[in-house]
Amino acid sequence: MRFLIMHKNDPQTEAGQLPPMELVHKMGEFIGEHAQAGRLVDGAGLGASKTRTRLVFRDGRCTVKHGPYRGEHELPAAMLLLKVRTREEAIGWAERYGKILGDGELELGKVNEPWDIGMMPPPEDPPLQILLIEKADQATEAGGRSPKQKADLTRLKTEMTKAGVLVRSHLLRPSAEAKRMVFNNNDLRTLDGPFAESKELIGGFAVLELSGMQEALELSRRYAEILGGTLELDVRLVDSSD
Repeated sequence: MRFLIMHKNDPQTEAGQLPPMELVHKMGEFIGEHAQAGRLVDGAGLGASKTRTRLVFRDGRCTVKHGPYRGEHELPAAMLLLKVRTREEAIGWAERYGKILGDGELELGKVNEPWDIGMMPPPEDPPLQILLIEKADQATEAGGRSPKQKADLTRLKTEMTKAGVLVRSHLLRPSAEAKRMVFNNNDLRTLDGPFAESKELIGGFAVLELSGMQEALELSRRYAEILGGTLELDVRLVDSSD
């Protein structure tokens, strides 16, 4: 079974502070351990909201808002990792994606690269890796999109792949099948889905092949300890039919 473990943005990241090197190394060890074991599918961290763009679709029109901004409706339904040259290119693809869905919201968040967190100097003119986050709505929480929307999204993603833009995508199961883990100094409170909303911006995630929810919850404890022991995690099932 495939699970997405997602943590929320924190005040330090939002203020533009670099993570401590100890945290970077511990998370690197965690990721490396699971990559070596063949369980790691994907993972990324995101920067502050000033590096993000929110697209709101209403009545056939798209409103684009660049950060910084606060979280509003941040429960994800799907994530697509894009590789582009500019943010404007990513916005263009996102507008096409959003028009297929109709009314709703998308977010584009720049993925942290090693040079963004102080591990190395930036290379000259690197491509942008941007996470396109499709926000959950009544349709996705009820189990999915219409057949036409699914077919149109499949065609668009095929085009994005051929263009070298789409790197990976993850479709999430409804939040009714999820768990929310709230840590306070490593003291845990677990909440069962569904979740009406999440107002905290996504800070980062890891996608892992695991035996089941119990193993995902156990791994989440270690994930939370690395990130300081006081935070909120969502554990989501990834839809294998994507």
